[in-house]
Amino acid sequence: MLGEPVGHRGRQSSGAAVSNDRQQRAARAEQMRRDREKADRRQRNVITVAIVAVVAVLIGVGSYAVTSASGGKSSPVVQPANATKDHGIVYDAAAAGATPPAGAKPVTVEIYEDFQCPVCKSFEAATGDFLDAQVASGAVTIAYKPFSFLDDNGGSPNRYSHRATNAALCVLADGGASAYKKMHDALYANQPEERTDGPEDDELIDRAKQIGVTGIDSCIRDEKYEGWIDEARAAGEKAGVDQTPTVVVDGKAVSNSAGGAPGVEDLQAAIAAAQA
Repeated sequence: MLGEPVGHRGRQSSGAAVSNDRQQRAARAEQMRRDREKADRRQRNVITVAIVAVVAVLIGVGSYAVTSASGGKSSPVVQPANATKDHGIVYDAAAAGATPPAGAKPVTVEIYEDFQCPVCKSFEAATGDFLDAQVASGAVTIAYKPFSFLDDNGGSPNRYSHRATNAALCVLADGGASAYKKMHDALYANQPEERTDGPEDDELIDRAKQIGVTGIDSCIRDEKYEGWIDEARAAGEKAGVDQTPTVVVDGKAVSNSAGGAPGVEDLQAAIAAAQA
């Protein structure tokens, strides 16, 4: 009788030990689960940071490529004063200093050109006087459309195509369309050979001074209108322009019989058709 309670107490102690052991194992299991969750979160965080870093690097590389393609600097789009919203420079009778007949309804002649383009120079030499006379008479209004693309693929080692157009736009902004026309003609008269270095900025500044436009040194040196020039080219490409010169009379492209730049007779026929 005396031993029974002792035995009963012994069985209770054994059961309590088993219960404590289970609780400890459960606690260890719960701790291990929490540790695994923390490790998983750390791993996910590391992967997320790595992905963000890779994306940042790729964005940086893309930005560098764009900047490099534009000569190592950003190119904000600045609208030149006296240029149209559709990237044209309008040369009409008023800009030519002429008084056309009352009621004149000039035909618009659009000329997409690049100051480094030798065919553009030939077109100007062959048709310039005729077109100037047409403008003065009120028969024609010219819309010059810069399409500077010959810096691509080494066409102008010192980016003369862009720089010459920018210089002409600096003249336009300061002196209007009549001054632009003088600069336009001077640039063609002194055009460098294709794939050679063109005049540097100092010479372009001097050329502007020769036609009476001063105070635009920083505009020329900073290539103020570079972004606008690229935008003008993109607009031309969207319109289907893929070569210079491209001449459009009253909305219709005009060329010679071989598909090249039109001559005086081609222009006369196109203008007459537009007037009819």
